Amino acid sequence: MLRIDPEFICHYLPIALGFRPVAQRWRKLREEKRRAALKETKKLLTAGFIREIQYPTWLVNVVMVKKASGKWRMCTDYTDLNRACPKDPYSLPSIDCLVDRSLGSTLLSFMMCTHIKMHPLDKAKTTFITDTGAYCYKVMPFELKNAGEHTNT
Repeated sequence: MLRIDPEFICHYLPIALGFRPVAQRWRKLREEKRRAALKETKKLLTAGFIREIQYPTWLVNVVMVKKASGKWRMCTDYTDLNRACPKDPYSLPSIDCLVDRSLGSTLLSFMMCTHIKMHPLDKAKTTFITDTGAYCYKVMPFELKNAGEHTNT
């Protein structure tokens, strides 16, 4: 993966005053969902998008959602974190805006959320838990409020 200097661009999670870290209570998954979560976690670890973390202050559960194809999608429940982060009036543009802006361009470059690193002090805020451990994102996860209008395929 192309290395982008975090000094140049990284995703910062400002927490509004008065909010305290929330650690959701761990919910066990049924066996089929547990296996799918383990497979997805291994895939994210191998890609370098997440890392294991000890003693997190923010902690969320994973939610396994079955796709139309029958495969499982692992989502993270950032409800509490999204509530604590103020809405960014200048969040990332939607895909429709990007396509409209690219009309007439001769050169296109694509950047996914997974190319934008999390701010080093904010990685721990993205921690999720599975039965194999607690992991935090090193890159911007899709489920955050200010991550823009993206789909996780």
